[in-house]
Amino acid sequence: MTRFKPYLAPILAALVLVGCATAPTIEPSALPSIPSIFKEGDGRFTQTAPASVAPRGAWWTSFEDPTLDALQARATERNNGLQQAVARLARARALARASDADRAPQLGLGGQLTRQGGGLARASGTDGNLGSLGANLAYELDLFGRLSEAAHAARLDAEAQEALLTDARLLVQADVAQTYLALRALDAERTMVRETVAAYRDTLDLTERRFAAGDVAELEVARVRTELAATESDAFALDRRRAELEHALALLLGEAASDFSLPEADWQTALPTIPAGVPSTVLTRRPDIAAAQHALLAAQARVGVARTAWFPNIALTAQGGYASSDLGELFTWSARSWGIGALLALPIFDGGRRDAALQAAAADLDGALARYREQVLVAFRDVEDQLASLRLLTQQATAQSRAVDSAVRATVLSDHRYRNGLVSQLDLLDARRSELANRRAALQVRAARFQATVGLIRALGGSWAPPAEGLAGAGPAGASG
Repeated sequence: MTRFKPYLAPILAALVLVGCATAPTIEPSALPSIPSIFKEGDGRFTQTAPASVAPRGAWWTSFEDPTLDALQARATERNNGLQQAVARLARARALARASDADRAPQLGLGGQLTRQGGGLARASGTDGNLGSLGANLAYELDLFGRLSEAAHAARLDAEAQEALLTDARLLVQADVAQTYLALRALDAERTMVRETVAAYRDTLDLTERRFAAGDVAELEVARVRTELAATESDAFALDRRRAELEHALALLLGEAASDFSLPEADWQTALPTIPAGVPSTVLTRRPDIAAAQHALLAAQARVGVARTAWFPNIALTAQGGYASSDLGELFTWSARSWGIGALLALPIFDGGRRDAALQAAAADLDGALARYREQVLVAFRDVEDQLASLRLLTQQATAQSRAVDSAVRATVLSDHRYRNGLVSQLDLLDARRSELANRRAALQVRAARFQATVGLIRALGGSWAPPAEGLAGAGPAGASG
């Protein structure tokens, strides 16, 4: 029978404790649930199998606008926010590689040349030259998973930064699209206001001629001049707004506002229709939700790392080389030296430092879980907001179209009757003012539909076509382990 060796007791005790150094379990009830349908979908949005992260593609091409396509390409290449996100991802990946390196054997070379003298050196027999050259090898046994859990957490941090880069790219793409579409809508509105200014000028010429002939009073001339000046003021306000949007677009493209200009053009952009039947599970591929998942799992792993602080560290060391007081014999066989060893460090009392670190890691986990739940809820709110906007804007556009048709007809009739002296000037001015207001309102509704469509695409994660299959569900993968 083999006799128990007392010096093995710390190692055996450490092996018994290995199973205690695991990451905590996240209860499924703590994870957010995913509804089967969108409320604003009127029951048409059905549940499907869980969706995975799917390619988003160039979703903006569905607007069929070559200028928008070119702007997106420039923003992807030059946007400074994206470059910052790329740098953060590179740093996170480097930290992950550094954490992985802690699990590998550490090998180093070292050399030393000294000269000693004096009474103490002579008494100890070390008087003279001493040269040494050797290699050191160290390897920490990861019995409790401290190094592996730390490396796993670092990799999850890198994956979270990758998801945040995707989210930043999607945000820039949506901002470019919305800014460009707002600028094109403004161009259309400016054209409309300028046309109205021209119409008021024609009316003013006619009124001045009639005033000169004594047919009307000066009051009517003053009224037309007032309407003309007020509409010209609106035109200048739109010009100012366009300049601001153009400057904002330049910033998104990573270009100086002084060097950037976008010529005015007709608004020919197509409005894509997101089909019914989009499942709520498409939100599982939103990059911000993916980032929150990875951050949650990283916090979970770091609780496990904090638990390992209660257990001993065991390291194996080895060294070998040459040492001699005669440099000429430094590399001879008789000057060789070597040594191997094992180092065990077991913490006993630290004033509560490890317990505090564990509590801090657990608090980080609770915070990450709360942020994950909130991100999922924010995602559903974003989608519901945009679905509601599109539904109501469609109805509003239909009603506003009827208002425009009636206002245009009223202006035509008022102008004809005014020129024949059948109605007063006030009737014509009111009709023209109403037409302009309704046409501008219709244009703004159309612009809002474009903005809401881009907002919905972003809320869905950059695409609305559900993938055929996937792995990601309502909760983070591995949350129960």
